[in-house]
Amino acid sequence: MAARGRSWAPVAGAVALVLLAWVLGHGAFDGGAGSGGRAPSSSSTVAASVLPPEARHTLALIDSGGPFPYDQDGVVFENREGLLPAHDSGYYHEYTVPTPGSPDRGARRIIAGSAGELYYTGDHYRSFERITTP
Repeated sequence: MAARGRSWAPVAGAVALVLLAWVLGHGAFDGGAGSGGRAPSSSSTVAASVLPPEARHTLALIDSGGPFPYDQDGVVFENREGLLPAHDSGYYHEYTVPTPGSPDRGARRIIAGSAGELYYTGDHYRSFERITTP
């Protein structure tokens, strides 16, 4: 009888792994928002005045047209994650927000839309907040 019970162990383990992968892939452990827990960016805003000082400096550089500290600043942001409103390629451009202590560009960015809208991401495109100004 004991041998019979053990024969189901690999099957039960495989089913458990598949179920766990499905649950994690649908955002059940990160707030239930689905798509990895990423909420639509249009529902979240942040005032420019409360952004990190490095982000406010990047906003000033964007406003003045540069010069920008990184060669990648100003390149087209393709919105592959689909978290920003859909537009044609070339509509969005990305700018680095330096992260103190990071050995590279870090995860923080500001995304600028052609119509003047601005978005902040502190987690390398996993989520966005629309930047508001007074």
